[in-house]
Amino acid sequence: MDENSLDLKVTQSYDESQIQVLEGLEAVRKRPGMYIGSTSASGLHHLVYEIVDNAIDESLAGVCTHIEVSLLPDDVVEVCDNGRGIPTEVHHQTGTSTIEVVYTMLHAGGKFGGGGYKVSGGLHGVGASVVNALSEWLEVIVYTGKEIKRMRFERGDKCGDLETIGITDQTGTTVRFKPDPEIFDETVFDFSTLETRLREQAFLNGGLNITLTDKRGEKVIERVMKYDGGICSFVERLNRTKTPLHTDVIYLSGEKADSCVEVAMQYAEDSYADLILSFANNIKTTEGGMHEVGFRTALSRVINNYAKKYKIIKPEERFTTEDALEGLCAVISVKLMEAQFEGQTKTKLGNAEMRTLVTNVVSEKLGYYMEENPQVARAILDKILTASRAREAARKAREATRRKSALDGASLPGKLWDCRDRDPANCEIFIVEGDSAGGSAKGGRDSSTQAILPLWGKMLNVEKARLDKVYGNEKLVPVVLALGAGVGSEFDEEKLRYHKVIIMADADVDGSHIRCLLMTFFFRFMRPLIEHGYLYLAQPPLYKVSKGKKFISYCYNDGELDEIRSVHGEELDIQRYKGLGEMNPEQLWETTMNPETRVMLRVTLEDAAAADETFTILMGEKVEPRREFIEENAKYVKNLDI
Repeated sequence: MDENSLDLKVTQSYDESQIQVLEGLEAVRKRPGMYIGSTSASGLHHLVYEIVDNAIDESLAGVCTHIEVSLLPDDVVEVCDNGRGIPTEVHHQTGTSTIEVVYTMLHAGGKFGGGGYKVSGGLHGVGASVVNALSEWLEVIVYTGKEIKRMRFERGDKCGDLETIGITDQTGTTVRFKPDPEIFDETVFDFSTLETRLREQAFLNGGLNITLTDKRGEKVIERVMKYDGGICSFVERLNRTKTPLHTDVIYLSGEKADSCVEVAMQYAEDSYADLILSFANNIKTTEGGMHEVGFRTALSRVINNYAKKYKIIKPEERFTTEDALEGLCAVISVKLMEAQFEGQTKTKLGNAEMRTLVTNVVSEKLGYYMEENPQVARAILDKILTASRAREAARKAREATRRKSALDGASLPGKLWDCRDRDPANCEIFIVEGDSAGGSAKGGRDSSTQAILPLWGKMLNVEKARLDKVYGNEKLVPVVLALGAGVGSEFDEEKLRYHKVIIMADADVDGSHIRCLLMTFFFRFMRPLIEHGYLYLAQPPLYKVSKGKKFISYCYNDGELDEIRSVHGEELDIQRYKGLGEMNPEQLWETTMNPETRVMLRVTLEDAAAADETFTILMGEKVEPRREFIEENAKYVKNLDI
């Protein structure tokens, strides 16, 4: 073993003393990520969702009509509901208060078939106890219809027995908690993040009143979310920045035994992308599952049967599911007793019977709807027919592109300066605007792992175009060829040649526009690139700061420049970079490309619906929503030319 090798030798004997048994909630505090995903902002907000989900389960049981969520000073959250209230009696198995059982024992709850809940988002019975374990303190107040009971915990341990603090004729539960700063990186809750999630839940539970109140500042902010239209109102909101192809949202529903399905759907006249959101027992299934498979199968079947019956297509022809989905916004919500999710994250529904139920309901009800509404049906079929012709045009354009590439002698674009390493996990590609910046990047790169693709010519706004136009765009085809994974429904992550795709544009208005155009393209036609964390934005510096001949620092924003001024005074030589081409290769490597020193932003997809709306607003045809968006968000812009 050389002196640089890691010393992994065991320094202690391995006996019974090395085996740890984590008792009670200690396991949660030791490994919080196993229960809430992470200790970052997403995990922090997950605490609120767990408590709210318990209240929503009361709504699903038909015993809760109002949920109030309040953000209080000092990072405290309060969730109140008017459900039945957590049972306060002594638990028959443990001999302690049921509240203590619920909040201090993992896998303890009323959702394992005991009859307390018909359907529920809770799967493992860890929600309430996990929140308790990860809180500096938590207080539960239960209104039993006769008495008001209270119990307090600190870092998962009870501070005393259940106590009676008053009398009441109301029922319900109030939970107050403060996230533990020893666990979380940040303990400040974001109002808009909670608003998005709670609004979603209000849509999914038509008639349920959810109130979100922010009491942390001088001015109280309140949102009251109640939608009697349920998921139809949800689709209307999702489509509000688009032009509907048909006025009414199509609503389909059905049930069998203890399971039921609701579908709301509406096509947009001016959209080529689809947006399908699915839920099971109010849990968003971001990875889809059997209910989504059933919907897609039924939609394709109904569309093709109708088209052949009325001779819109020939008997031997067939629309693809991709054709039938173009421009469609749909919300699928299923509720069932024994939901089978993939893990505690609950992102994919595995119940095969839900595929059959959704397929049958959509096939029957959508078929009836189209027969009874021939004008709407014909408008939908016309759009799908146009989509089918565009798909065929895209196929021909794709084949032409492949033939041309083959004739050129290679399947890679001519202007690509590739890297030598062939392991995608080690490789990254910088997509750079212009030959000047491309030349600097080429000269400054590490050619073993870094590839450079300079772009030139007019960038296509894919928000206003179908896939066939992509293959005709001189700026996008090189991107498709360089990445090697295909585009649209053919995108294959396994063929991706680089696991870091980095957009490197100037830090000005034109650069921002290029970044937005490229991100729109990746979102619409290579979404897994974003979903799986392969897309990044380079962050070139805005300033080079010197004093006389002495170099001081690069600054990436005005805040950093102000800090430099506060230390070194105002008499500084400040070079403002207008573009990447102004940097020589050494400067570009040092500031923007060197993995040891660079700053990059990973592009993530937290909420597909929100991203869809943002791209539609910024890159779509309608001017008014764009103006409103800019006016509303201008106050958050610190540097207009960044």
